[in-house]
Amino acid sequence: MSEDYRGMWENLGLDLVAHDALLEVLGTGYGDIYLAQNDRPEGMGYFDFVMSEVHGLRIKELMDEKAAGRKVIGSFCVFVPEEIVRATDATLVGLCTGADFATDEVETLLPRNTCALIKSAFGFKLGKACPYLESADMIVGENTCDGKKKSYEIFNELVPNLYVMDLPQVKSVEGRALLKAEYLRFKEAVEQLTGVTIDAERLKSGIEIVNNKRKAIHRLTGLRKADPVPISGLDALLANQISFYDDPVRFTESVNKMCDELEQRIEKKEGVFSEKTPRILISGCPMAVPNWKLPWIIETSGAVIVGEESCVGERGARNLTDDSRDTVEELMEAIVDRYFQVDCAIFTPNPDRLEHIVEMARHYKADGVIHYGLQFCQPYLMEAMPVEKALEEKNIPTLRIDTDYSMEDVGQLKTRVEAFIELIK
Repeated sequence: MSEDYRGMWENLGLDLVAHDALLEVLGTGYGDIYLAQNDRPEGMGYFDFVMSEVHGLRIKELMDEKAAGRKVIGSFCVFVPEEIVRATDATLVGLCTGADFATDEVETLLPRNTCALIKSAFGFKLGKACPYLESADMIVGENTCDGKKKSYEIFNELVPNLYVMDLPQVKSVEGRALLKAEYLRFKEAVEQLTGVTIDAERLKSGIEIVNNKRKAIHRLTGLRKADPVPISGLDALLANQISFYDDPVRFTESVNKMCDELEQRIEKKEGVFSEKTPRILISGCPMAVPNWKLPWIIETSGAVIVGEESCVGERGARNLTDDSRDTVEELMEAIVDRYFQVDCAIFTPNPDRLEHIVEMARHYKADGVIHYGLQFCQPYLMEAMPVEKALEEKNIPTLRIDTDYSMEDVGQLKTRVEAFIELIK
C-alpha cells in the first residue's frame, strides 16, 4: 500500500492482525501468479495498481464518497442492477467471496458442505477482513440458490443493513413479472437509502455508464479471438474481476486504452503465447478475487484461456440495456429485459446456457472447454452433465473440474488439466 490505511481500517472495525495476514497472502499469491507472467500488456500496469490498492486507496475513495453524502451498496451477484444504483449517484461494489477465511467460525453457523462462495462471504464478515462489506450502507443478497436463500437468514443477524432480493427460477411470463416487481422494489429501496428520486434523465445516465463499461469488456473479450492471443486469460479475468470494484468510468477508460494496445499487438502478430497454443474456454461458476487457482493451472500447463462463460466474464456483461426509451417506466422495462436474458444455472430448464457455451467455443475458436464447478454448488454441478453432453454432441472436448478455494488439490488438478491439454493437441 502506498499509504498507511490502518486508521481507516480500524475505524471500519477490521481485525488488523487478520487483515494483515490476508493482505500478505494476497500479495504473495498475486506476485507468484500475475507478476510472474511474461510479455504482459503495458496496460495491465493500471490493474496491478488497482489490486495493490484494492483495500487501500479504493476504500479511501469510497469513504470520501460517503463523507460527501453518497452511498455505497455492496452485492454478491450480477443480478443486482447497477444501472439503478448509478442513477442515484451511489456506488455498487462487489463483496469479498473468493477465498477461504475464518472457516472454523463459519462452520459453527453453516454446514460444512455449504459451497465455498457462501462460506467465504460469511468468513470475511466473521473474520472482519473485508473493508467493502464494512463500508457498505446497504448489502444486497439475492435468492439465486437454496444455499444463499437460507444462509441470508443467518447473515441478517451479522449485518445491520441486509436487503434480500428474490429472483425467478423459471424463464416465463410469471418469472419476468417477479423480476420486474423485485427491481421496482429495489429502486424504491435505493431511493429511500440515498434520498434521491430517480427520474428518466438519471436512469439514462446510469444505463449509459454501465453500458459503456460492458462495451469495454466486450471489446476486450473480442480481441481474444486472435491467434496468437494478445493477453493471457489470467489478465483478462483480472480485468473482469476489477470491474466489480473500480470506479466504472475510470475502469472503462483503462480497459479501452489497453484494448488500443492489444489491437496493435494483433496487427504485429504479437501474443503472450505462441500461435497454435491450445485454446481453452472456461465455463461455470464465477471466480471472484483471489480465486485464480484453476486459470493459473491451465496457463502454466501449456494452454491459454480465451474466454469465460461465467458471471465474472461473458455471462455477466454480454447484454446491453436499451437506453432509447424515454420514461422511467419504459427504462425500467428495458432493465428487466436485459437482466432476464442472463442464463444463470438457477433457471430451469436452461437451454440458453447450453447453446451459449457451444456458441462461445466456436466464436473464440476454443479447442476444448473446462467446466468449473465449486464443490456443493448444486445448480452448476447438476448442469455440468448436460453441458458436457451438449459439447460432446458438437465434438468439443470437455473436462469437468469440481474444486474449492483451497490449494490442497493443485497437484491433482494440474495432472488432469495437463492430460486434457495433451488430448486436445
